[in-house]
Amino acid sequence: MLEIEKSEKILHIRMNRPELHNAFNEELIQKITTAFRGVSDSPEIRAVVLSATGKSFSAGADLQWMQKMIHYSQEENRQDALQLADMFESMLLCPVPVIGRIQGAALGGGAGLVSACDFALAVGSANFGFTEVKLGLIPAVIAPFVIRKIGLSSATRYFLSGEKFDASEALRLGLIHECFGCVEQLDERIDKLIGDLSKNSPQAIKTVKSMLHQIESWNWEEKRQKTTDMIASIRVSKEGQEGLKSFLEKRAASWQKI
Repeated sequence: MLEIEKSEKILHIRMNRPELHNAFNEELIQKITTAFRGVSDSPEIRAVVLSATGKSFSAGADLQWMQKMIHYSQEENRQDALQLADMFESMLLCPVPVIGRIQGAALGGGAGLVSACDFALAVGSANFGFTEVKLGLIPAVIAPFVIRKIGLSSATRYFLSGEKFDASEALRLGLIHECFGCVEQLDERIDKLIGDLSKNSPQAIKTVKSMLHQIESWNWEEKRQKTTDMIASIRVSKEGQEGLKSFLEKRAASWQKI
């Protein structure tokens, strides 16, 4: 259901339900959440690649899981939805960069997974959609993550219409960052991206991610105070000092190896 592999300092999390288009149920949701939360306990990990087997990235909710929901009470549905929210939040709050490898359809909650990635890279044949309204449901749990990525105007259009859209439109919206002609080109780009990330300070990456997740909730004075505190703190940190010295000495920094 979920394959997890460490390669050097990269964690590969791969959904493995190709016969069900990698649709998720409560078990897969819990496994993905646990995998992402575990990154905080593995300081050697520099990035996470989220991918899937088969022709689809993720079709969203599993039909059998959805059948169970029909018999849930409102409170049971709320608890179930909270577990789904925990999964997306575990990705968003992952301390290292999360790279989404989208090789096929990403629909409903599957598109929500894409929106929670720091880097979303797809093949040109991939398609996307927030199709919940066609089932009498709403894209509620994924809404904060999607709106954060593509904005309220675009989310309004696609949440209400439920229409599918292609990779070029996903690129225009900002749901994905790049698209490629084939999976080979996609994988080459991911390898290069991992190489680029390896040149960056792990501490700086984690601090940037933390700042980005909080900065929208700060008022102007908090932004002024907190950001100046952050840069002052990181300048005197071990990696900050090493980065400045390596630049001035024209040598590679100590972290530039994966």
